[in-house]
Parts: sequence; C-alpha cells; structure tokens
Amino acid sequence: MKRDGIGKRQIRMVCTDFTTREDGEDPIIEGYFAVFNSNYDIGYGMSESIAPGAFEKALGGDVRALINHDTTLVLGRNKVKTLELREDAHGLWGQIRINPNDSAAMDLYERVKRGDVDGCSIGFDIASEETDFREDGSVHWTITEINPLYEVSCCTFPAYTETNIEARQEQKANLEKRQSEVWRAQMKERVKNGTQSTDEA
Repeated sequence: MKRDGIGKRQIRMVCTDFTTREDGEDPIIEGYFAVFNSNYDIGYGMSESIAPGAFEKALGGDVRALINHDTTLVLGRNKVKTLELREDAHGLWGQIRINPNDSAAMDLYERVKRGDVDGCSIGFDIASEETDFREDGSVHWTITEINPLYEVSCCTFPAYTETNIEARQEQKANLEKRQSEVWRAQMKERVKNGTQSTDEA
C-alpha cells in the first residue's frame, strides 16, 4: 500500500555515531545523519525505515545543521559550504565545518569528541512512502522520498516528537478502518455469490 504527498514536516531520530577531527584550522564533525533500511521503532506497534535513494531530490535545497533542532544554534549550512551532505549506499552522510569562533559550536564539538553527544535527528517532509500493514497488526512505513530536507541536528536526546507519533497513530487507525471496511465488503460479496464457507460465517 502506497501513500504519496504526505507533505507535513517531520522530525525523526537517528541514533548513530559521529566522529570529530581537524582539517587545517577548522574542527570537523562528521557521520551519518540517516542510515538506510534501519528499522526505527516508533512504539505502539509502529515502525519505519528510510529506503535507499530517499534523499536523491532533497540535497539541492538550503539545509542547516543545528544543535537540538534549535534554529538559533546553527552549526553549518550547505548553501555556504559549511555543511556538506551526500547520499551513499549506507545512508545520508554529513560533514559540518565548525566555526572555532562560535563558543556554542565549539562546546558541541568537544562534547561529540568526548562521546557525550552522539545522536542526531533530521527534519524533513515525506514526499512518498509505502505502508505495510502486517498480520500481527503492526504497521511499518518505508519512506521512499524525502523532499525537502530542512535540517540535520546533533542531539543530546534524539527522539520522535509527540506530534509525529500522534500523526502515525492516526494513520494506523485509518488503515485499520479501511481494512475492516474492505473485509466487510468482501464478505458481503461472498454471501451474495453464495461462496462464503462455514469457517467464514
């Protein structure tokens, strides 16, 4: 089952490791902001993953690197080449060139260097996704296209927002309702045609 054009801003957690290094005078934070085909558990019988190629149309936009999704704490921006993003076979890789004169950015750099901060989240719109309603009642979404990508964040506690969880719960409820309606329609048609078995009665 496929649903396109979701078009609502999403925040997703991606727990991964970053590394730090120095490139000349500039400190660097780099790592994967998203990993393909990795199953992220939303809870309540829901999960999702990001498919390879999902960022293909999103990397030409104006993307910021932030601290904890705070728009006042900008670490880098791809438009001015202080943030580099690229998609490879593993996921969305990024490199942030830290401003050594920015105390908040340098504080984060040192926290990442020590391993105190090693998580991230991304902010984006879902352009296309596929939905798998499984036999056990759980639902898995595979995000096949992200566009636009607004930001990538280094986070102390990467997490799904309550808004995103509620949106997924609403989607799941709507799927369950539609499946129930389809099942009832199929049963009515079988009864009408005299093909209902005693097990289905």
